[in-house]
Amino acid sequence: MINLEQEWLEKARHGDEDAFTKLVETYQTPVYNLCFRMLGDGGSAEDAAQETFWRAWQNLARYDPQRSFITWLLSIAAHFCIDQQRKRRIPLFELDEYPDFDIGDPSVPSPEKVATLNEEDAALHTLINQLNPQDRAAVILKYWHDCSEEEISQMLSLTVSAVKSRLHRSRRQLAELISSGQTTNLNKRRQHESPAL
Repeated sequence: MINLEQEWLEKARHGDEDAFTKLVETYQTPVYNLCFRMLGDGGSAEDAAQETFWRAWQNLARYDPQRSFITWLLSIAAHFCIDQQRKRRIPLFELDEYPDFDIGDPSVPSPEKVATLNEEDAALHTLINQLNPQDRAAVILKYWHDCSEEEISQMLSLTVSAVKSRLHRSRRQLAELISSGQTTNLNKRRQHESPAL
């Protein structure tokens, strides 16, 4: 896959739109998922993902091949979403378009468990939406995309220590919100959770 990606990148950097389309098809899901988690709305996430790929195409000549392409794409997406969040108030997380739920997966939990997990996800995302945009981006990149502090620092143009500080502050802020009862779904789940679940 890496050799194919490098081949597509090389062709795309020389203006081959078909090669760039293959890159879009390969990375559209992680880019969309990041945008969705940051913006909380399917339509806005689609627009942000399209804008991300448009900006990537326009700036492909400036892409550093020593850097991971997906890291570069997620960086573009995160910056765009941060700008969008600064321009407007973000609506609450929409669960009816939750992108990670795969109905074809044989390990899908029961409808009751899905409802409980959806309530917990809604509560968690309501809390995350209270973080400032850069802190939210750092949390999402770290805990949903498993990016390292070094990758996040590159994506958000911060020092590694600033990323660590933002993550620490965000975890503390989220813990305070949960303990103060800002969300009852997470607290109820923790208190009444059955060992069988």
